[in-house]
Amino acid sequence: VVNEILRLNEDPNVQGLALDLPESLCSSKVLNAVKPEKDVDGLSDVNLGRLVRGDGCDCLVPPTVCAVMELLEDLGGKTVLLVDTDGAVGAALQCLLQREGAATMSCRWKAPHLRNKLQHADAVIIGSTKPDDVPVSWIKPGTPIISISRDLLSEKHNYGQQNNHAAENTVGSLAIAMRMQNMVKNTERWIQSQQYRKWDLRCLKLQPLSPVPSDIEISRAQSPKAVDVLAKEIGLLTDEIEIYGQTKAKVRLSLLERLKDQPDGKYVLVAGITPTPLGEGKSTVTIGLVQALTAHLNLNSFACLRQPSQGPTFGVKGGAAGGGYAQVIPMEEFNLHLTGDIHAITAANNLLAAAIDARILHESTQSDKALYNRLVPVVSGKRGFSAIQLARLRRLGINKTDPGTLTEEEISKFARLDIDPSTITWQRVVDTNDRFLRKITVGQANTEKGFVRQAQFDIAVASEIMAILALTTSLQDMKERLGKMVVANDKKGEPVTAEDLGVTGALAVLMKDAIKPTLMQTLEGTPVFVHAGPFANIAHGNSSVLADKIALKLVGENGFVVTEAGFGADIGMEKFFNIKCRASGLVPSVVVLVATVRALKMHGGGPNVTAGAPLKKEYTEENLQLVADGCCNLQKQIQITQLFGVPVVVALNVFKTDSPAEVDLVCEIAKRSGAFDAVPCNHWSAGGRGAVKLAQAVEKAANQKNSFKYLYNLELPIVEKIRIIAQKVYGAQDIELSPAAQSQVDRYTRQGFGNLPICMAKTHLSLSHQPERKGVPTGFILPISDVRASIGAGFIYPLVGTMSTMPGLPTRPCFYDIDLDPITEQVKGLF
Repeated sequence: VVNEILRLNEDPNVQGLALDLPESLCSSKVLNAVKPEKDVDGLSDVNLGRLVRGDGCDCLVPPTVCAVMELLEDLGGKTVLLVDTDGAVGAALQCLLQREGAATMSCRWKAPHLRNKLQHADAVIIGSTKPDDVPVSWIKPGTPIISISRDLLSEKHNYGQQNNHAAENTVGSLAIAMRMQNMVKNTERWIQSQQYRKWDLRCLKLQPLSPVPSDIEISRAQSPKAVDVLAKEIGLLTDEIEIYGQTKAKVRLSLLERLKDQPDGKYVLVAGITPTPLGEGKSTVTIGLVQALTAHLNLNSFACLRQPSQGPTFGVKGGAAGGGYAQVIPMEEFNLHLTGDIHAITAANNLLAAAIDARILHESTQSDKALYNRLVPVVSGKRGFSAIQLARLRRLGINKTDPGTLTEEEISKFARLDIDPSTITWQRVVDTNDRFLRKITVGQANTEKGFVRQAQFDIAVASEIMAILALTTSLQDMKERLGKMVVANDKKGEPVTAEDLGVTGALAVLMKDAIKPTLMQTLEGTPVFVHAGPFANIAHGNSSVLADKIALKLVGENGFVVTEAGFGADIGMEKFFNIKCRASGLVPSVVVLVATVRALKMHGGGPNVTAGAPLKKEYTEENLQLVADGCCNLQKQIQITQLFGVPVVVALNVFKTDSPAEVDLVCEIAKRSGAFDAVPCNHWSAGGRGAVKLAQAVEKAANQKNSFKYLYNLELPIVEKIRIIAQKVYGAQDIELSPAAQSQVDRYTRQGFGNLPICMAKTHLSLSHQPERKGVPTGFILPISDVRASIGAGFIYPLVGTMSTMPGLPTRPCFYDIDLDPITEQVKGLF
């Protein structure tokens, strides 16, 4: 019985449970197995506790008790005797009777003072059959006698009169009606629970210290809310989250269907100027902004961030949880593994890579008949195509379902993919910076029968599957995108896809949990979604469409969703608008453009900035001329934003070495250059309070007229779309395609992929293709060395110059400082 109750508890199509069980089975264990929200009989301890506490809105009263209360009137000052009424029903009766002003007594039929109690009672409620040795004459004439029992609701009780002197009021039919009323009430509650609910968010208090401690010390000093508490505060239902530990939870996509009629909130993108190798704090600004909006301005807001790759975490850059007093917590969980999404991508990517090489090997060593017999084997005396094989037959124009009816030509056509090894574009991946995997040789074992080829590893976040995760809009959409991934060409020059290899369903299975965004929180207890993590220089550099869509529903019409695009506006923001917004259909309300005095000085002609090396004095001393000269890059990035018709607010991320005059100069130039506003921010040292002015500026800008538009028409030729980005965004004079790049463009156009958006793979350290050229380079020709296609993700990606898809470790990686305390199990050294 308990197992069946537990099963029904988890059935989303069941809104209430009524137990018609023999009294012998109505134990506390059984009654409390029912979820309180589905307990239409109101007999669980939770429901009873709420009733006793007076939380009438949150509980259901047992139907039998409701019936008794309906029958008894004017109870004030009267005495009601309960005989043999035990358990939840008896307790609920006593509670409600006393609340109506009645005095209650309870006893057994065998109680020594029963006669005296019966004679003084103004009403008698009995929970079992009256023994023959208790005469009716003990009861005052005219006293109402109400009989209740556990089987009232199943209509098995004998309600006949037991004597001629006192009619026994029975409650069976009325109790059944009351149960039906409870069912209606429960269904109404369920319907109400499916509607959008106002947030009841308890923000966490910050007490910033000076000097500011390390990021991990700050993270550890704050006690995060339990994630199920946070989920309830922002209107998530219990069946919409899957909890991972105490501080992380996956959010199910069913929420989008539940809130489909809820208006979206405001959509804010955080981008930046061309950064130094140290980064300029876009993630920190994103977190500081939402902390300011929610904890200090009392506006609903959600941050949507990318999951960091472990490559940079253990390499040079460190983590990506923000910094100082504007962080996602716990920062070590954010930066390490999280909920395993990148590992799922790695597994799916490498399964497909293994399938490619295995298929080439098997096709090269088997006849058509042997290959066909292994692909479509006899199982338990029967032979049949799998669903994905039937789909391949239809694509080939073979409308047959019986494996025995295919001709020899059809068998060969079906069984052989004829992959050209020299055209394989699908690489294996690992989430580690490992330069020695940039070029490898596979197939050297004797068992691979001489099938040797050169290959490479990419970092996991460069996988097309990561891009698909970031751009997909549903599980069905993800499955279709995974099937469309082109991994190579056949020997006739036609594309070979994951669907052709028969691996689509398996990839979807590996990715079924990764598609759900992960809920976390900021230092001030405001909600954050962490989902997907494509790099912006070699991919499109934005968190997931699904996280944004869910967050936009949750914040409500007047709330804000703040997401971040990688690197400078010329890279991450351009791809956000031209690729992500096309996939999502969402329109941004405002862009926050992050700048630092440090980066502007670099663009003004300051010395090189190198990760791990101390900053030169030019960066730590006031130098207004250097700042003014460097503002050309800020002005260019403002102009790039204006190409898309979206208001821009400049957020100057203030460092302690910045002088007030430098800060004022930047803000003044930004406003003169077309920014809606320019605001200095101190969230790193002060938390959300240090970004309140930024939040106010964003709120005002989001209410401005928005004339959002894409940069180019998808119908344009591939080369023309590349040229538009190069000239209008980067400032190039023109583009130059290598013969290999032009050949690929011709091939993709011939294969029908010419109408896809463009995802430029380019250095993030300059507007040009040359990292050393700072400021606003002009007059350069942008070289396109190669052009590749991510058909599943839905874009063409040209490679500008030489772009590596596998980073390497420096001489002194971050891992030198990372350690684990074996006693406390606490991670040390992350930043």
